[in-house]
Amino acid sequence: MARDLAPEVERLLQTRDPNTKKKAALCSIRIVRKVPDLAENFMGSAASLLKEKHHGVLISVVQLCTELCKASREALEYLRKHSVEGLVRILRDVSNSSYAPEYDIAGITDPFLHIRVLRLMRTLGQGDADCSEHVNDILAQVATKTESNKNAGNAILYECVETIMGIEATSGLRVLAINILGRFLSNRDNNIRYVALNMLMKAMAVDTLAVQRHRVTILECVKDADVSIRKRALELVYLLVNDTNVKPLTKELVDYLEVSDDDFKEDLTAKICSIVEKFSQDKLWYLDQMFKVLTLTGNFVKDDVWHALIVLISNAPELQGYSVRSLYKALQASGTQESLVRVAVWCIGEYGEMLVNNISMLDVEEPITVTESDAVDALELALKRYSVDVTTRAMCLVALLKLSSRFPQTSKRIQAIVVQNKGNTVLELQQRSIEFNSIIQRHQSIKSSLLERMPVLDEASYLLKRAASSQATVSLTKSAPSAASGGSLKVPNGAVKPPPAPLADLLDLSSDDAPVTTSAPSTAPNDFLQDLLGIGLIDTSTAGGAPSASTDILMDLLSIGSYPVQNGLPATSNIGSPGQVTKHAPGTPQVIDLLDGLSPSTPLPDVNAAYPSITAFQSATLKMTFNFKKQPGKPQETTMHASFTNLTSVTLTNFMFQAAVPKFIQLRLDPASSSTLPASGNGSITQSLSVTNNQHGQKPLAMRIRISYKVNGEDRLEQGQISNFPAGL
Repeated sequence: MARDLAPEVERLLQTRDPNTKKKAALCSIRIVRKVPDLAENFMGSAASLLKEKHHGVLISVVQLCTELCKASREALEYLRKHSVEGLVRILRDVSNSSYAPEYDIAGITDPFLHIRVLRLMRTLGQGDADCSEHVNDILAQVATKTESNKNAGNAILYECVETIMGIEATSGLRVLAINILGRFLSNRDNNIRYVALNMLMKAMAVDTLAVQRHRVTILECVKDADVSIRKRALELVYLLVNDTNVKPLTKELVDYLEVSDDDFKEDLTAKICSIVEKFSQDKLWYLDQMFKVLTLTGNFVKDDVWHALIVLISNAPELQGYSVRSLYKALQASGTQESLVRVAVWCIGEYGEMLVNNISMLDVEEPITVTESDAVDALELALKRYSVDVTTRAMCLVALLKLSSRFPQTSKRIQAIVVQNKGNTVLELQQRSIEFNSIIQRHQSIKSSLLERMPVLDEASYLLKRAASSQATVSLTKSAPSAASGGSLKVPNGAVKPPPAPLADLLDLSSDDAPVTTSAPSTAPNDFLQDLLGIGLIDTSTAGGAPSASTDILMDLLSIGSYPVQNGLPATSNIGSPGQVTKHAPGTPQVIDLLDGLSPSTPLPDVNAAYPSITAFQSATLKMTFNFKKQPGKPQETTMHASFTNLTSVTLTNFMFQAAVPKFIQLRLDPASSSTLPASGNGSITQSLSVTNNQHGQKPLAMRIRISYKVNGEDRLEQGQISNFPAGL
């Protein structure tokens, strides 16, 4: 019907009656929407009707031109050549016209026509320098002459700013537009301020310097009573921060943090922490700002933020004394902020002697008097105050244990505090209490070496893992099987590094799930952050397995649970008949007989049984083989060594291997030896995988793989399923 009636509607566009023209233009809009192919039929009529004087016809025709531009590229180019001058004339006439009661709204002549014309100008000028140059002057005239004390005037100014930002405008015109938005921020109307903030966020990509001039006004909006304006202004302030203004802006935000509403503190705290981490070039300034945030809103600080703070402190030996003293004073002043308590407790446990003896004093510090008993008092108070929080209490117990080695005179008192948790209903705290008590009471010879300071934590690797953890966590929750990849991650500075899978929570005391982990390249790729509290502590360089939350935290000094690992073999206790426990007198050397209790007819398990290599995957391009190795005493764990060979005569680049396994299998994928695979088998890429089959003996291993690479710059992808693993894996 639209195709049949289009010629008749086009004829009606040329009639003399304005109302008929207006109705025909509106009908043409609907025809073009229904049948975009007919756009060419209306181009000439639409351009010629821009010379009309009747506003009703003009506003309809301008809308028709807008629809034609959307429907046809040819129509867009035609209107750029034949309608720009007409639009400029319409806008100039309506802006300069005298009072016309039939079109007047609050002293503004036909704001609806203003806005329609401005939108069409934006469509025509976007990406076209010549068209933009023709409309620059009239846009400047509208921006300067339109009154902003009426809502109709503000609507025109807002649309004018949108148009200036959308076309190839001159820099001076853009500054004028941003200044209009700055005036909007001082308006009492919340809606006007909100749209101004939205536009300023878009303008950041066009002219950051011009937006920076309104920084003070934007900061005031962060303190606005309207929550929507506060949040939008905070996002804009975050975009405004750079290396030159980070300190004054952060000071303003931290000062406001103290008086802000509780509902807003979480967002404000997150932005401040992000700003400080992103732009900090001075570690001392970073620590000062983080300590202020922890003191004011420590309950809103996310775990990964204070984990990063601890990592930085461990990497700054010259500031460790300053940190522990600052945190101790903050703890005394405000012990109700959870994250503050955790960081302070950890630092007191690690650097307690620096606190008591005023070691590594800075020029800006004043000496404080803290006795060994005062340090223990602070930990005891935190232990009692946070009786419900398992993580904080566990950290307090570890810190107390460390102080028992650093402050021998307080050892008896610390033991009494630790023993109070022997009957705790929380198994984690009960076990810690029993084992720590045993260390204090019975293992004096090894206590000092066991409770040494944490080794320096690899800050670069932690920050990289932290950056990847959120993305990897999202991808893992969306996919059914556990997956690990040896791909690459693009970090902010443009470098490309292999991404790890989600980093296990450094201080997680409650999770029993063993996450899928991927090692990042470093000097010791399998020995990243050993848990700050010693949870799940395992020497991966000798054991080779993935960290597990069930691993005994102190290598089972009480012979409860698993046994310590030495030189890659499990230490073995005396083996007797089932249920038999061989006891030794305290202090008596224990001679371990590996064959005790085994009859001559009992065969020893063959822990070194050889598994044949397999060709796991082969195509016309690639060949992948697997070699297998098992550790003694751990039949469910298997280490696989994958080798990739290029069967073509072209070098493969950007090589990435990914694997996914069912839920009952845990997978850890180490980084590949290279990302370039030489041609014609003149070299190979190797990669190690560690898998744990939690249903060993019941279900066999199964794995889906995906291999991506580039051939002469072209992306390629191969995938398949492996089910031919040797029996017994």
